[in-house]
Amino acid sequence: MSSPDPFGGMPFFGDLARMIGRQGPIAWDAARQIAHSIATDGQPEPNVDPLARIQLEQLARVAELQIANASGLDASHYGAGITITPVTRTQWVSRTLDDHRSLFESLAHSLGSSGTDAPGTGGPGAPGSTPAVADPTELDPLDEDAATAWLGQLMGMLQPMTLGMAAGSMVGHLATRSFGQYDLPVPRPPGDEVMVLVSAIDAFADEWSLGVDDVRLWVCLHEVAHHAVLGVPHVRARLTELIERFVAGFRPDPGGFERALADVDPADPTGMEAVQRLFTDPEVLMGAASSPAQEHVRPQLDALVAAIVGWVDHIMDRVGGGLVGSYAQVTEAVRRRRVETSAADRYVERLFGLNLTPARVDLGSSFVDGIVERAGEEGLARLWAEPDDLPTPAELAAPGLWLARIDLDG
Repeated sequence: MSSPDPFGGMPFFGDLARMIGRQGPIAWDAARQIAHSIATDGQPEPNVDPLARIQLEQLARVAELQIANASGLDASHYGAGITITPVTRTQWVSRTLDDHRSLFESLAHSLGSSGTDAPGTGGPGAPGSTPAVADPTELDPLDEDAATAWLGQLMGMLQPMTLGMAAGSMVGHLATRSFGQYDLPVPRPPGDEVMVLVSAIDAFADEWSLGVDDVRLWVCLHEVAHHAVLGVPHVRARLTELIERFVAGFRPDPGGFERALADVDPADPTGMEAVQRLFTDPEVLMGAASSPAQEHVRPQLDALVAAIVGWVDHIMDRVGGGLVGSYAQVTEAVRRRRVETSAADRYVERLFGLNLTPARVDLGSSFVDGIVERAGEEGLARLWAEPDDLPTPAELAAPGLWLARIDLDG
């Protein structure tokens, strides 16, 4: 007869299950610890230089005014003006995990992780409950199927910890390269504060032999432009909806890692590189598989993200040349840095369904350029005017189609 306690004789697993269960579908404490460790490489961080704070206060006013004049969009969500706040990597990580918490939890639910699962314990996610996993002392040691099933249940119990570690790893790696909060064009909670990572900006300027003041201003313009377009209510709502649908479209694939590992030839000199790639693939590492639902969402998400990125680049080109002395050099350095981004650094992009390849970015730029060539800046202003004006996937490759539809609708 099975023990009423699924972890009878194994208090460690019972304690672990209760600890994880209190945090819901993702072990957020583990996520924060791992993210902080990766972002800072385990080293203490100095506080932001007060002089940098003063300079950024001034740059915020310049960036907000210039972006508003060039785009016609108000970057301030509440009318109080933009505040550009310099943060450390530790602060950036904490804010980013909080800002994207709902997306990570949506992924957890789509993969079947609720943190808890036991009958009679208050339902999924109830604090202190544990999943119903059979007592291994009751298993027949010769019954491989039973042992495999028990191991699968145990791994299911540990999934919140696995997802917490994965989320922390993703955000931690993102923090090592991000300049601000919109390196990925994902909406943040509404507000008039925009984060920038001064240490990352200054290190990039030094690495590429660029003027620090020029790079700081370039980043401020870039962040404020994103904040402006992602603050348009229907743009924000549509992009958030598409990303949420994509994330929710992942399906559990518990055998994915084993299958991928089986394809690695240990005799191949590149075998170790192949193994390393497995650990940068979110679908493999987290047991997540893409689904037909995601393939339906992907073209719409690609089109909207490409249009946003193309629009931001166009606005930057309009105002940057007259404000940033080395604008062309900074822009080229950022582009090259983007092209050289590793698969590990694109971890979160793939998870959120963002296809920010050079080809996709160029398509967005061509779309915006096509609108301006045919209809001028006045035509481009229609891009974010109404929900029905957002481009379709077919129109992204043919801006004339978009203009024709908008004219007909108007």
